[in-house]
Amino acid sequence: MSAKAEPLKYQRILIIGSGGSGKSTLSCQLAEKTKLPLIHLDHEYWKPGWVETPKEEWRGRVAELAEQEQWIMDGNFSGSLDIRVPRCDCIVLLDYSRITCAFGVIKRWIANFGKTRPDMGKGCPEKVDFHFLKWVWGFPKSSLPKIMKCLDSFPDKPLLILKSRRDAQRWLETWNTSGF
Repeated sequence: MSAKAEPLKYQRILIIGSGGSGKSTLSCQLAEKTKLPLIHLDHEYWKPGWVETPKEEWRGRVAELAEQEQWIMDGNFSGSLDIRVPRCDCIVLLDYSRITCAFGVIKRWIANFGKTRPDMGKGCPEKVDFHFLKWVWGFPKSSLPKIMKCLDSFPDKPLLILKSRRDAQRWLETWNTSGF
């Protein structure tokens, strides 16, 4: 007779952080470990040719995705945190250095040059432009404070802040049904 697996404490896990921090990689690894369905917001948002989803349509789509009973959802899209955070059971924030994230963007660009990543919308081949790199570099001062202010509005939500890729791997290796 085999032991019955304990149910997961967390059924809806939100993974956020700067571009290049490894949100998609970590979420894929966590989905493999937990067997929870995985939602990459970039895949949902970007239409072929890097066309953005209109704001109201996007908010409706995020609300629809967030209503699912189980998920791991990765992506920033801070304009929809007010929809996602109330529905999640816990939040994992990848708060890595600018250098780590910029290096991650360049490494990803080289590895996927001319290809569309599985976590990206169809017809959106890998690209890096000045605007995106500027956003990644400025993330700790411009985006992160806004994200933290939003998260502060939900003090009941467990928040795990990981400061390095090594921290993320250690956390993933020690994951169990309790989460963190």
